[in-house]
Amino acid sequence: MRNNVPSSDKPRRPLRPLDEGRLRELAIRYVGRYATTRFKLAAYLARKLRERGWEDGQPVDLEALVAKMDDLGFVDDEAYAGAKARALTARGYGARRVAQALYVAGVGDEDRAEAEEGARAAAFDSARNFARKRRFGPFAAEAAEPDRRQKQIAAFLRAGHDVRLARRFVDSAPGCVPEAEDDA
Repeated sequence: MRNNVPSSDKPRRPLRPLDEGRLRELAIRYVGRYATTRFKLAAYLARKLRERGWEDGQPVDLEALVAKMDDLGFVDDEAYAGAKARALTARGYGARRVAQALYVAGVGDEDRAEAEEGARAAAFDSARNFARKRRFGPFAAEAAEPDRRQKQIAAFLRAGHDVRLARRFVDSAPGCVPEAEDDA
């Protein structure tokens, strides 16, 4: 329930334009609060500049500020990629979905290679987690009808798993969890 304090009809005072010090403070506050990448930090700072404007006479150098945050260890794309990949695979997402999330976050190829390899290595466990969470195949109460199985396979594919692994789980009888293969 809302409190009974009358709201003010006065518009909010506009925020002051940014200068170098305030922009640095925004960057430090952002990296202190969120795990982020260089790309996401630069996008955040650019948005803040568009919203508030720039006060200093000299042009702003976002890349230098982002590079400084990286040099200080506040931003680490490789560590971000590893943490994001582990979190997504634990939630049941496959390697393709992990690669897509890292690409959208702006993680470079060299920084995301190890994370993507880890996601591929954890593909079976990730698929098992997905099937358990969604109650598909071996975790279902009863065997699904063919049209329902096709929808379950489509859900596996949207989650980033390959079709062979999706079929192994969806085609499994309730209570019969498939064994991991060496090449899976």
